[in-house]
Amino acid sequence: MRSVLLVLLMLTGFSFSQKPAHLIRPADTLNPDAFFNTVQQSLNMFYADYANQRNYDSIINSLNYEPNQVPTFSDEVYCERLEEMSKKSPFHMDCNQATLSTIKFFAAQRRGFIRVVMGRSALYFDLFGEKLSEYGLPQELRYLSVIESGLRPQVKSRAGALGLWQFMYKTGLYFGLEENSYIDERMDPEKATDAACRYLKQLYGIYGDWNLALAAYNAGPGNVNHAIKRSGGKTTYWEVRPFLPQETQGYVPNFIAAAYLITYHAEHNIIPMEAKVHNAQLDTMCMKNGVHMNTISQIASWDLEEIKALNPVYKTAFIPKMSPARCLTGPMDKINLLVSFEDSLYALEKFLYAPKPPVPKPVLVVPQDSLQNIDTASLNTIVDSLKPTNENLQYHKVKTGENLKNIALKYNVTIEQIMEWNGLQTTNIYVGQKLKLFSSQTVAPTPTPAPRPVQPAKKYYNVKPGDTFGKIAQRNNLSQGQLQRLNPGVNINNISVGQRIRIK
Repeated sequence: MRSVLLVLLMLTGFSFSQKPAHLIRPADTLNPDAFFNTVQQSLNMFYADYANQRNYDSIINSLNYEPNQVPTFSDEVYCERLEEMSKKSPFHMDCNQATLSTIKFFAAQRRGFIRVVMGRSALYFDLFGEKLSEYGLPQELRYLSVIESGLRPQVKSRAGALGLWQFMYKTGLYFGLEENSYIDERMDPEKATDAACRYLKQLYGIYGDWNLALAAYNAGPGNVNHAIKRSGGKTTYWEVRPFLPQETQGYVPNFIAAAYLITYHAEHNIIPMEAKVHNAQLDTMCMKNGVHMNTISQIASWDLEEIKALNPVYKTAFIPKMSPARCLTGPMDKINLLVSFEDSLYALEKFLYAPKPPVPKPVLVVPQDSLQNIDTASLNTIVDSLKPTNENLQYHKVKTGENLKNIALKYNVTIEQIMEWNGLQTTNIYVGQKLKLFSSQTVAPTPTPAPRPVQPAKKYYNVKPGDTFGKIAQRNNLSQGQLQRLNPGVNINNISVGQRIRIK
């Protein structure tokens, strides 16, 4: 399967270099649209197969767990499993009171956390594995990012540590992570992971013990050296642990507990959250000019929040023009679309954001289906023909509970446009304030929804395009076996769009 994916990715990369359909000479026999479609369908089939390769269903079904059941095990079982993990790792997954109590706490009180990080792991663990292999480091170190950040690249600690690997500002600079008004490479998944690998390799070279290296990563080498001296020159983490700062005393037990629960999640009836995107589905495009993410969102029909989430290195929703060029990460189909319409992307950016007299600007919304059947010249004509008008001026009076985000959604405009039209320096607004709005069409305010009735004990889900029985189960924190028990008459291999599936 890996070799199939590699071939497909190579083919996809090759397809990016093909000429647009309107430039292909009659003598050419390759139809790029059909080719793209074939490659995309093949990749989608691979991802569907990948998503179904889960061992938790068979384990949970064999143990006959009920939904949300929290299994418990004897200390002997925990110790046997930790011993099995230690045999395959240079780490000492010690079974002692500290690790046992932490594992039991995670298994009972941090189940949701393990579900979430396992869903996020599809986006990051392949990247971690590649970098760890490059530096000759143990694969288990990927669990370090789990306890550092919960696999959230934009999380910031009270002390100021930032990113997947929680680098402090000075440590980040030491390992080459740049920061300026627009970017902070501590939040760049690839560059921060590379820096973390170099730092961890350096720490292991100092102490020769992975648990002590982890302690130094958390507390700093100075604190670890001080603890070694106070311990009388001991050389293992557990001997030095009583002399370490209190937070660091719990650091390695937390690491072991996270590694254990991710390894044995099925035995603990923990079902991973559905992964939004897998690392293998991503591609990059480097920008020749500065571009706002809102422009990218509009021209590619791509959700703005997803753009931000997949590009956490940027402090704002703007990708600056820099040397070397700054890049955008996203799903292959979105990046492929942007590459095809790169000139139009910069034309739309200039139209929306270039300095001009303060007149309203309409929002260009072009459906993705249309973009796939339009050439660059035609799209540029659409952009050039847009002219501001005062005929679509309207006012909105701010009501209790409203903010710029939901007002922007209501009128099909952006937060930045509302701020520009009303001379706002911040997103703060007040009840009763009148906001000037321009939109391509008059939008009636959304009526207040009627109160929802109390939900019955049974709950159903209507199957949507692309759903599988396994995806529906995972999305609702169920194994396939548990979902099947709720739907005894349903053929799990043949569900149809609109079909009602009982999920509670």
